[in-house]
Amino acid sequence: MNLASLDLNLLVALRALLEERNVTRAGRRIGLSQPATSAALARLRRHFGDELLVRTGNGYEPTPLGAALQAPAANACALLERLFTSRAEFDPATERREFTIMASDYAVAVFGAALARAVHAEAPGVRLTFRQVGPELGDNTEALLSAVDGLLIPHGVISGFPTVELYRDEWVCLVAADHPEVGDALTLDDLARLPWVVYQRPYDAPAARQLGMLGLEPRVEVSVQNFQLMPSLIAGTRRLALIQRRLAELLAPVAAVRALSCPFEAVPVQEALWWHPVHAHDAAHVWLRDLAARTAAEFTGRSA
Repeated sequence: MNLASLDLNLLVALRALLEERNVTRAGRRIGLSQPATSAALARLRRHFGDELLVRTGNGYEPTPLGAALQAPAANACALLERLFTSRAEFDPATERREFTIMASDYAVAVFGAALARAVHAEAPGVRLTFRQVGPELGDNTEALLSAVDGLLIPHGVISGFPTVELYRDEWVCLVAADHPEVGDALTLDDLARLPWVVYQRPYDAPAARQLGMLGLEPRVEVSVQNFQLMPSLIAGTRRLALIQRRLAELLAPVAAVRALSCPFEAVPVQEALWWHPVHAHDAAHVWLRDLAARTAAEFTGRSA
């Protein structure tokens, strides 16, 4: 496929048509008349050799190929928008810009909040949007990174993309403050016999995978997609959970729980900010990555 022979305006039309599923609304969204949008749909149909949208009653529904193209079209548009908004210079004191970062609730609470304060202090016109990391992370990392400005996750999940190192954390075991069966320390036997609260997304909890390597199968009683809910689900019960020490300390006032050292060598958390190579020389992104590194440097003197 010769990219130079393609009309990239058709990509914009493709995204609008597949998302709106209506020729008139799609045209209004991208500033084209209804006839011009219909002509774009006809060209797209010829290009793909597929109807893409078929009429059903009073509306349109995508064909299987049309449905499959919707997410890639949105990601491609997002990448092009970021590519063509790249700047050689960026003045944080005066610029207006939005950055979208994907992260777990842990990363937002522990680091994202500090980064947001730093952005507020240096760039009052800049807005941060945090999005929850979803299961699509393992399916197509490049497409995911192309649609956002950064991915805030620990090492051991993805590789092969540029990154800036941030800070280190460690896993601890969380139990109720008045747990009747646990004293000042936990044993491997405790981990095997007590019920668990677990985080549902395994790529954010490598220490949980390590339990399997030790031959331990946690008896799961509750599973959640939010680390910050764990203390409330632990307090007043016999349950235990693995949680990052920094988050446990942050949430200490939330519930009557206590953090104990793991009775095994838990893999530490090395948090990093990852980005798509298209952002490498964008002045705004260079500033954001530098600010993230400077913000993380403030964590050095804190307990990990």
